[in-house]
Amino acid sequence: GMNIHRNPLCGRNFEYYSEDPLISGTMAAAITQGVQSVAGVGTTIKHFACNNQEDNRMASDSILSERALREIYLKGFEIAVRTSSPFAIMTRYNKINGIHAANCYDTCTKVARKEWGFGGLIMTDWTTTHNGPDCTASGCMRAGNDLVMPGCENDHQNMREELASGSLKIEDLKRSVARLVDCVMQSNFCEKD
Repeated sequence: GMNIHRNPLCGRNFEYYSEDPLISGTMAAAITQGVQSVAGVGTTIKHFACNNQEDNRMASDSILSERALREIYLKGFEIAVRTSSPFAIMTRYNKINGIHAANCYDTCTKVARKEWGFGGLIMTDWTTTHNGPDCTASGCMRAGNDLVMPGCENDHQNMREELASGSLKIEDLKRSVARLVDCVMQSNFCEKD
């Protein structure tokens, strides 16, 4: 967990490194490099992004400026991605300026993939798509998530409907599958003892 210590009452501060994004990013990068020094083992950095409270975490909306978002809440993730290339990033339940983090194209694709060069897997947190009609599996996929967890029947149905309507492109699905397969192939999953 790489989120910022913003509130001393946050129930997950024990998982997070610091109130300073430089420390958080440097620590996460060092741990990622250490873990990934073992062939076939990777890390997932989380909760991307602005997950700084546990109370009402499924419905919270982090309203913040672009400057605060980039200098405080995304900076640690940027450091970890650019320095250590983790296998995966996990998005979160909360909203960022009114858009669910998992459905946010700006953070998942524009920032993580295009600006930082992240080529790994982006996945949702567990049951993210249960957060209402504005957080769908197809929306997660369009935003840049490759894996929707846990992938329930409603998610499958949503994907089929969106593919049939053309709202979700088969190229998006193929790109996500390729990233998922690449992640598995980087791991030691396929090695024989």
